[in-house]
Amino acid sequence: MKSFIKKIIVVFLFIATVPNTVSVYADTTVLKSFLMGKFTPQKHPNFVRINSQYASRKGMYLQREAYIAYMKMYQAARKDGVYLKIRSATRSFEHQKRIWEAKWTGRRKVSGMNLSKKIPNSLNRARKILHYSAMPGSSRHHWGTEVDLNSFSHSWFSYGKGRRLYEWLQKNAKKHGFCQAYTKKNQHRLTGYEEEKWHWSYMPLSSSYTKQSKEEIILNDFSGFKGSSVAKKVDIINSYMLSINPECDQRI
Repeated sequence: MKSFIKKIIVVFLFIATVPNTVSVYADTTVLKSFLMGKFTPQKHPNFVRINSQYASRKGMYLQREAYIAYMKMYQAARKDGVYLKIRSATRSFEHQKRIWEAKWTGRRKVSGMNLSKKIPNSLNRARKILHYSAMPGSSRHHWGTEVDLNSFSHSWFSYGKGRRLYEWLQKNAKKHGFCQAYTKKNQHRLTGYEEEKWHWSYMPLSSSYTKQSKEEIILNDFSGFKGSSVAKKVDIINSYMLSINPECDQRI
């Protein structure tokens, strides 16, 4: 018990020494392979395993800087009676490929449908999957800067604890460097994924990666998974990768 208490104290003191946000932007340029998730988070020196205290399951990873910022946000939320829980974090290219191909082939249903049978047209099937799931190589979750919090149901965020949590994030997340990447579509975000109240991005790193993705990733880079041939037709880069909440594309 004493050992456990000591660990808690050490973690608390460690978090307390880190500023809420990063105001000075260092050069965070990375390889294109990193941007597209073609690496192993467990073996990357900048990534750390998320403690089970903060997550819904074991084995998830974040970049160290994003993780420290998240832990501070978690503690701030707890003081206000709000309990954050990471449901998903870093996903490599191979991880995203498994999700995408399961939906593409019908092994995993989408809105209760086997898309391989219900939507045989490849372009329309891709667009259906792209409502909420990214093509491998295009997901912001590759970067170790993104967290999905508490629930994947919009209705959960509309009432009771879920609504209170979402309102807390809207008011306080930016203080810790986080921004809701996919808000409702409007004149500022005409295309892309549907609204995701659970998806929050750590801007001090992700804004640089967004800029670099725009400059370096091309449509021919998307290959090695089922349905990759429609990447150009759906305009995966401009209409999805880069179509985010404008506030998340600004340096804070």
